[in-house]
Amino acid sequence: MYVKNINIYKKKPIVIFLMGPTACGKSHLAIYLRKYLPIELISVDSTLIYRGMDIGTDKPNFSDLSSHPHRLLNIKDPIEQYSAAEFQKDVLKEIDDIIKLGKIPCLVGGTMFYYNTLLHGLSILPPSNIKIREFLLQNSHDKNFLHKKLELIDPISASRIHKNDFQRLLRALEVFYLSGKSLTELKEHNNYQLPYNIFQFAIMPPDKEWLNNKIERRVKKMLILGFQKEVEILFLRGDLHINLPSIRSIGYRQMWEYLEYKNSYQEMFNKIIYATRKLAKHQLTWLKKWKNLNKILYHPIPDILVQNILNILKKK
Repeated sequence: MYVKNINIYKKKPIVIFLMGPTACGKSHLAIYLRKYLPIELISVDSTLIYRGMDIGTDKPNFSDLSSHPHRLLNIKDPIEQYSAAEFQKDVLKEIDDIIKLGKIPCLVGGTMFYYNTLLHGLSILPPSNIKIREFLLQNSHDKNFLHKKLELIDPISASRIHKNDFQRLLRALEVFYLSGKSLTELKEHNNYQLPYNIFQFAIMPPDKEWLNNKIERRVKKMLILGFQKEVEILFLRGDLHINLPSIRSIGYRQMWEYLEYKNSYQEMFNKIIYATRKLAKHQLTWLKKWKNLNKILYHPIPDILVQNILNILKKK
């Protein structure tokens, strides 16, 4: 039964963002919210796009997806790459399709750069160049080489990109070598604006200890559900390698290294937890600086979270 007194169009069509750090129950809440609002779900996650990568990405199960389909899920093979520009193009099409159905697009996920790209757009950037990327990687003797180089060329972008986010570091450097201008310079000339009434929500953890414990329980659950077998299937394909964005993602990279006998099982387990906690910290850093954000403290009873969201929608 849908809630009354919420005009889904108002002056502009409503679009909902449901963000938050990993392990805070965003997907579960989005599914629950469908009981109260005529929403269609769009995944905003750079790992959920890959087919055959289900356990390690905590993808909604088959039953949930059958009843509550997520758009932009399982759209790529792990050997393929997917840029923020492709996401922007794809998500705008999905949003438009949902609005034409008379429903509310609800974007759910934790890839903050994708949300940022959708909100602020991308400048017209040169296409990717594999030769430049190979040159940069071959000369990356120091693990912080790419970040240090970007600090010299584009300190503003360097301050926004984590030193271990190789994909974004490579892209920022690549843009400079191809265009002669920094990513920051190109973005300054962007007059992009979305034609929607956007409501942005973030599910926030009660405290750091709660989040750390939740992450550890999730990793243990992944392993119980057969995460090692899932990665072994990818490993034995023969056409995938650890430098692909799919395999570099958290969990898959660490398990891949375990299968290559580079780590013990305990080291692999500890590294996944450490990397996931770093991701959560990075997501929280994004959210602290995020404008026009409605922060909602996590609660184990979904009705309470839903009521908070509905109250904000009704007021505005």
